[in-house]
Amino acid sequence: MKRVTDIFLSVLLLVLLFPLLVLIALAVRLMIGKPVLYRQRRPGLNAKTFELVKFRTMLVMHDAVDSQLPDKYRMTVLGQILRRTSLDELPELWNVLRGEMSLVGPRPLLIEYLPLYTPEQRRRHEVLPGVTGWAQVRHGYVNEMAGF
Repeated sequence: MKRVTDIFLSVLLLVLLFPLLVLIALAVRLMIGKPVLYRQRRPGLNAKTFELVKFRTMLVMHDAVDSQLPDKYRMTVLGQILRRTSLDELPELWNVLRGEMSLVGPRPLLIEYLPLYTPEQRRRHEVLPGVTGWAQVRHGYVNEMAGF
């Protein structure tokens, strides 16, 4: 039943938010450049990796020895707005539709963290990662709107 709900809601949201997705994509293209989408390998169900998709929020900039500059130099004003409002996460609805993520579940962390997990922490890979998780629901915008 959860998968059916994920498919239904992700399709509904992708259709309803399509104009907004197009506007954000155009803004990213004009203000940050190509590519519009940021793709990164993340561990999902059973720690199998998948390609997480988000809107780009940072410039690609390197120093004289071709090392990537720190985030604080590459972050754009548009990127700050997209991250603060979580609009950069909207393309993850595609990951939900593909069955790589769920709407609610543990956020997919970086692959580099896999060897550091305790056996209890590894249990996060027994379910699909989520676009939003318990921490975001409990401590995020939901509590602000409810006045907590």
